[in-house]
Amino acid sequence: MGLELPEESKWDHAESLQELGELVKSAGGEVVDTAIQRRPSPTAAYYIGPGKANELAEVCKKENIGTVIFNDELSPAQSRNLEKVFERKILDRTQLILDIFAQRAKSKDGKLQIELAQLQYLLPRLTGMWTHLSRQSGGIGTRGPGETQLEVDRRRVTDKIARLSRELDEVRQQRSTQRAGRLRQHWPIVSFVGYTNAGKSTLLNRMTHSEVYAADQLFATLDPTTRQFVLPNKQKLLLTDTVGFLKQLPHHLIESFKATLEEVAEADLLLHVVDLSHPLYEQQMEAVQTVLEELNAWGKQMVVVFNKVDRVTNPALVEFALHKHPNSVAISAVTGEGMPQLLEEIEHQVKSWRLRVKLALPNHLTALVAELHRVGRVLDLSYQDDKIVLTAHVPPQLQGKIKPYLVADEEGDFDLPTLAPVTVEDEFSEAGVKKIKDSRAKRHPLAHRNK
Repeated sequence: MGLELPEESKWDHAESLQELGELVKSAGGEVVDTAIQRRPSPTAAYYIGPGKANELAEVCKKENIGTVIFNDELSPAQSRNLEKVFERKILDRTQLILDIFAQRAKSKDGKLQIELAQLQYLLPRLTGMWTHLSRQSGGIGTRGPGETQLEVDRRRVTDKIARLSRELDEVRQQRSTQRAGRLRQHWPIVSFVGYTNAGKSTLLNRMTHSEVYAADQLFATLDPTTRQFVLPNKQKLLLTDTVGFLKQLPHHLIESFKATLEEVAEADLLLHVVDLSHPLYEQQMEAVQTVLEELNAWGKQMVVVFNKVDRVTNPALVEFALHKHPNSVAISAVTGEGMPQLLEEIEHQVKSWRLRVKLALPNHLTALVAELHRVGRVLDLSYQDDKIVLTAHVPPQLQGKIKPYLVADEEGDFDLPTLAPVTVEDEFSEAGVKKIKDSRAKRHPLAHRNK
């Protein structure tokens, strides 16, 4: 059931309802019928008009329909009123997504995140079904109504939310420790992001010869998966597959899944996988960008990967998309078409990213420090007098901002014009170490000899 408002286009609303139907199939249900009502605004009592609610209730009885799903989030009062009219199970888009996530979650942290999101959704929707039950202790000053069952339920749910939040904090610390271990290996981290069912898991399987579960359905992947990968130039990477994004994804869901989605925020490079065969692929790209902004992961280096070109019937569409979006490639994760171009682009992006600099920033440039944390990798940070001294790996787009603050340390001069991009293999091989030592000895022969 969808409500079409004046500010929405018919095309967007029809596409949103079709996506809701795909969510129902992904949850294991069968779509019997779809209904749309056009109104200037939702009603406070039923979301749809009361006449439309009674009409659909009769349809449900005749067709023996067991569940009615609404395309938007319903208020607690609307859900209760609709259940009285329909005498059927009433769900909204958020509850449907939560049900799919509960089916897909396999890891401990995934199950914790689902349970937390479900309880946060349930808390304002608890109703006084057993208000006749109350607890009352004897004694002076205890006359009057005791604690109702509704209050007991709310207290228990609140306590459980607090406990799950503490457990998720422990999960975040564990993931942070795991990420620190990966960073010590100096392997760049590449995360797959994109709309749900864009082909991220299929691409991971194609690149790493893995057997991660992949299916043509929404939210087939929930728990993040990380695999090692070696580029043709012998550069080692870590590839991370993440949960897909969706339009109208509730904010508290994003908050609950931050333990999982932090993998995106910590990535050095993002591969934005786009289903080019979808008629609204540009709107899906905008939805992904919105979620990245909420995760504070916007501004990172990104390669746009237009997937499923084997399903595109118009070759001009591929050329148009590649021309419109820089740093983009067109591939088919199923057939392998375009994979050499993708690997070449990843090689180029990773090489250009590994620029190591040392900076001395004025104390008031905290925004630049935050940007370095967000889009780069800060290796060391200290506060000296009125300066913020830090060493970081920075992406190319920040070179103009940081150039006035470059400084030299006792081991060499960090100067962007003379600093060539290096790969991990070059930096830590015997030949690479010898090259660095020879270069430092020429610039600072006495200091090098004393060391």
